[in-house]
Amino acid sequence: MFSWSKREGKKEPELFQNVSEGLKRLYRTKLFPLEDTYHFHDFHSPALEDADFDNKPMVLLVGQYSTGKTTFIRHLMEQDFPGMRIGPEPTTDSFIAVMHGEQEGVIPGNALVVDPKKPFRKLNAFGNAFLNRFMCAQLNNPVLESISIIDTPGILSGEKQRISRGYDFAAVLEWFAERVDRIILLFDAHKLDISDEFSEVIKALKNHEDKMRVVLNKADQISTQQLMRVYGALMWSLGKIINTPEVVRVYIGSFWAQPLMIADNRKLFEAEEQDLFRDIQSLPRNAALRKLNDLIKRARLAKVQAYIISSLKKEMPSVFGKDSKKKELINNLGAIYEKIQKEHNISPGDFPNLKKMQELLAVQDFTKFPAIKPKLLEAVEDMLGNDIAKLMTLVRKEEADMPSQSVKGGAFEGTMNGPFGHGYGEGAGEGIDELEWIVGRDKPSYDEIFYTLSPINGKVSGATAKKELVKSKLPNTVLGKIWTLADVDKDGYLDDEEFALANHLIKVKLEGHELPAKLPAHLVPPSKRQEQN
Repeated sequence: MFSWSKREGKKEPELFQNVSEGLKRLYRTKLFPLEDTYHFHDFHSPALEDADFDNKPMVLLVGQYSTGKTTFIRHLMEQDFPGMRIGPEPTTDSFIAVMHGEQEGVIPGNALVVDPKKPFRKLNAFGNAFLNRFMCAQLNNPVLESISIIDTPGILSGEKQRISRGYDFAAVLEWFAERVDRIILLFDAHKLDISDEFSEVIKALKNHEDKMRVVLNKADQISTQQLMRVYGALMWSLGKIINTPEVVRVYIGSFWAQPLMIADNRKLFEAEEQDLFRDIQSLPRNAALRKLNDLIKRARLAKVQAYIISSLKKEMPSVFGKDSKKKELINNLGAIYEKIQKEHNISPGDFPNLKKMQELLAVQDFTKFPAIKPKLLEAVEDMLGNDIAKLMTLVRKEEADMPSQSVKGGAFEGTMNGPFGHGYGEGAGEGIDELEWIVGRDKPSYDEIFYTLSPINGKVSGATAKKELVKSKLPNTVLGKIWTLADVDKDGYLDDEEFALANHLIKVKLEGHELPAKLPAHLVPPSKRQEQN
């Protein structure tokens, strides 16, 4: 018997050694029995396996042909991978899982789906037409030590291309979307038309908006004015397909290792690339939390599935008129949804798509549906109410124990250190490599103001300095931080060097840069450097 059936009376949360083991045990003992009983795997998603909980974070790249998906992967890793093909025509005709391996090589789809260590076994359900277009490219690359990347075939337009695939392309992408940590939709700045198949794919990813990021690639090939128009058109197009009140995050840039064609927006592209890289680098750190979140979503859907199936079973006649009653129930499924919502106080957002559910129910035998089994539902409620809270604490502990866990190597290393790091030598970092104190350049003009404030013993008080510094019109919270940074000796007064430093930091802020949390060594006034040492 399952462990939850042995406990009586008050249930204590389960004890887990780590998050991965905890997720596996909760799924096997509490959620899987509910899923199996109420045909969850026939309607929504195949059963999870150990590899689904153990695998590294995965990034799924989706886009129309020639938007730069494969080039994007090549750019991240700074290395070619087996099976890679790049060109202006539709080149990638397969799903390629780019994963870490000591030996470089390719594993074909049919061999891949029987490997228990890989999280792809359930893809077997899509048949040979798909498996012949699926492979794993293994190579020894530092980026792949932390994440795996899924390259997908370019999305085409027209009914003919969709039929010729031989498998349900949108369904395969939906399968991957449930299991990956990040979905990156790539668009070409020159080709913004969203084809019917691409629109269908985005709608199939509807329940995974939280994982979705959008990249407007090849943005260096158009002027600033054109870029503004293209960005607006992209947001308008996405707004029609992704029906959420939040605006999707769009990263603009040119994601390959070639010179920019039009360098006017270089700073924008650098900032956007760094934002995207930081997002990808955070995936290993947040992987356990993502898996926990996905398990909660799955449990909520499984509960709803149980209520729907048991409701349909309850309404079925025991002897005559079963077929006509089945059709009636399918047609009235919307009313059944509403009844379940009211009876069990469930949010409408937890229910599966009505039309899709009706199509799936049409081929089911309602007489084989089970009645409601309270113990199975109680086990899942116990999991959501008690065990998940325990796991959440464990997630935070694991994150604290591994604070530096992030994606390293490849393009992620190129801009981390040295003069080509994003923002290097700008804002508060200006003058970092210079022998002379950078504030000294403008100190004569700051001195003129300083001596009009009638300093006593070479210093001005906070009240006196405030009258001058507030002329910058910066908020008091910002000026307070500037004061803390500029009052290097912490005596509550500013001498001429500290006053000049305060004005320099005001200039940095007014130019749109962030203030440092701690005063950088190169900004410390020369007369105070000995004191700090």
